[in-house]
Amino acid sequence: MAVATFPTEPLLKKPLPAGKPRDWYVSHNRRLKAMRLAIALLDSGVYQPTQAPNRKIRSTAARIGIHPPSDATCRMVRFLIRYGR
Repeated sequence: MAVATFPTEPLLKKPLPAGKPRDWYVSHNRRLKAMRLAIALLDSGVYQPTQAPNRKIRSTAARIGIHPPSDATCRMVRFLIRYGR
């Protein structure tokens, strides 16, 4: 039986493409933050959107070391949890 090994170092970040409207960058970064939070919540055992109120999402953000998300980002996290199955 083979055991998969995963790198322990974070992936290198690539610069975002230049010349996009500011709204594109805002929504792109919001999607990235929501994805990181959704993954952290799933890893901690939160599998239903009803198990993830804003308070739980924000405490998870503090635990993994990112800025507290806005209400819109919290809604996006719940959306990802709901439709990511």
